[in-house]
Amino acid sequence: MNRIEIADLLYDNLCKNKENLKTQFIESSNKIGFFYLDNLLPKEIALLIYKSFPEVKETVERNSLREHKFTAFQMDKYNPILEEVIYSFQEAKIVDLVSEICDFKEISADENLYAGGLSLMGKDNFLNPHLDNSHDKDRNKWRVLNLLYYVTPNWQEEFGGNLEIWPNGLKEKQTTIESKFNRLVVMATHQKSWHSVSKVAVDNVRCCVSNYYFSEKALLPSDSFHVTTFRGRPKEKIKDVVLQLDNKIRAAARVLFKKGVRENPHQYKKK
Repeated sequence: MNRIEIADLLYDNLCKNKENLKTQFIESSNKIGFFYLDNLLPKEIALLIYKSFPEVKETVERNSLREHKFTAFQMDKYNPILEEVIYSFQEAKIVDLVSEICDFKEISADENLYAGGLSLMGKDNFLNPHLDNSHDKDRNKWRVLNLLYYVTPNWQEEFGGNLEIWPNGLKEKQTTIESKFNRLVVMATHQKSWHSVSKVAVDNVRCCVSNYYFSEKALLPSDSFHVTTFRGRPKEKIKDVVLQLDNKIRAAARVLFKKGVRENPHQYKKK
């Protein structure tokens, strides 16, 4: 299948569930707006996408105090269906429909896949609470929506690897959104949208297709430029101190170097 055919399926399902998705987003928008939709694509297509994911050894590992996961973004290295499904979410009618559901204006997709693409998380992988980088790779547009499509069959909440959002801050209990097979989650990203991924507890790989949408305008009046900002979990007191220091050092570097000390390699370099 190509991206247009996949986008047609996405569009039909999103349209069919539009009012419910709008309600989900409105009810959560005073904190961290989000919605999710199960059975996004026909099961056989979702399984094909999953089976086409690369092996972990073929991806880029990110391993630090902040996170441990594997990413893939140079899409011409992998099965073509993966590039097609990623860019199906960037078709204009999908971007416009998601924007309408969330009641956002002037939203655009990111053909560079800056921090997007594929995400794989195996046993003991995790992602600490964080705020996504506020801007696109050229620091011209604001990051406003995070789209996560999970494709690992038979994934259960107790396996870990689930999205966690912290609508009341890191001192209050998080809300867990299970990384369920064939589920799309769309989440607003702004100065208060703390989120994380729980540690994977099983010997399996949680696979996710990731996209970001951007806008000329920030979502909140209080939004300001920030690097990806990590914190410790409530019980990780020492780690939290270290991560806050790390945030300050990286933020200071961006004052001197607007686009970073070096170009962020996490982007699709098309030939």
